[in-house]
Amino acid sequence: MGPRVPPGAREFRDRHIGGTGMTGPKRITANGVDFAYMDAGSIDRPLALCLHGFPDHAPTYQYLLPALADAGFHAVAPWTRGYSPTALAPDGNYQTASLALDALALADALAPKRSDAVLVGHDWGALTAYCAAAYRPERFTKLVTMAVPPSGAVAGAFASSAAQLQRSWYVFVFQTGFAEGALTADDFAMVDLLWKDWSPGFVPEAKFMRALKDTLGAPGSTEAAIEYYRFMFGTSKVDPVLDAVQDKVFAPVPVDALYLHGADDGCMAAELFDESTVRPWFSGELDFHVLPDSGHFLHVEHPEVVNPLIVDFLSRKPDKSM
Repeated sequence: MGPRVPPGAREFRDRHIGGTGMTGPKRITANGVDFAYMDAGSIDRPLALCLHGFPDHAPTYQYLLPALADAGFHAVAPWTRGYSPTALAPDGNYQTASLALDALALADALAPKRSDAVLVGHDWGALTAYCAAAYRPERFTKLVTMAVPPSGAVAGAFASSAAQLQRSWYVFVFQTGFAEGALTADDFAMVDLLWKDWSPGFVPEAKFMRALKDTLGAPGSTEAAIEYYRFMFGTSKVDPVLDAVQDKVFAPVPVDALYLHGADDGCMAAELFDESTVRPWFSGELDFHVLPDSGHFLHVEHPEVVNPLIVDFLSRKPDKSM
């Protein structure tokens, strides 16, 4: 049996990639970090800030950015701190609070006179988005997250499921001193393995994976990507100055949100994250969908399904009758 090819993805790519005004990388400084980003759409439109996860980078949104631009947004996907060509963190800090402050600073820098920004996050980008939205809920009118639910739901899965702990083996490897060597060995074979395990049957484009490995292989970027996990689990010490932001990691999300999860996700098992376990971590309205025949990188696997769900949610006007 050959690799699974997303139905409609090729047509979507042919339609949207190239000739749509998607550009990158551009550069902007926010929260003391020199960020590289790719974007699509006019800068005078509402900002849609899209945050990537691991092992991934900004081009993961190559399908979504043009769709958001077509829907009237200025869609921006930065390489997050430490991921080349964005600069390394000047203070060496990669805790969730710093990532959240980056997202907020980017929104302020890219749309300083607008209050209608929306936030999209996948994997680590989702964890960042929850913290940012909880800390400054007035900054974003809507939130879209994919593949990783709020930290409280994730912690519950870790505490209740030995199978989930097995799926998260790489997290524990990253707490060790040989993590950098393990990640980079054999031309980042671990990255290929994670994509294969997390999105079963899906084969990403070779060009995309080459660019991703080049990102992770840039000086300092391997260590930075691993540090995200070391700060998460306390191997690297968080900055107490950021406690007010870091405390929001486990706070309910007050912004109206859309959450998408792949039924075949090999990173975070869908059966552990049904609506009953995820909804308590949202104090705003929540649209919750588990998508069939989709893995962890569902927005890359099935843009023809994921993009309309996101665009419809972000474009929907509030119900004045409520």
